[in-house]
Amino acid sequence: MKDFDYKKALETLEGIAKAVEDPAAGLDDIDRYVRQSEELIEKCRAYLRGVREKAEESFD
Repeated sequence: MKDFDYKKALETLEGIAKAVEDPAAGLDDIDRYVRQSEELIEKCRAYLRGVREKAEESFD
């Protein structure tokens, strides 16, 4: 995940949260946002697991 930008992913997730909270958001939009956020959350989790593993290795 060398090309993964964690900070940008968080910013995108924040934008999605705001968009979903907008009363004008349609159900199709919300569905798309939910799917996009699920993908980003999974990538963030994988990134954080990798960071944790590297940190643990450096302490061993």
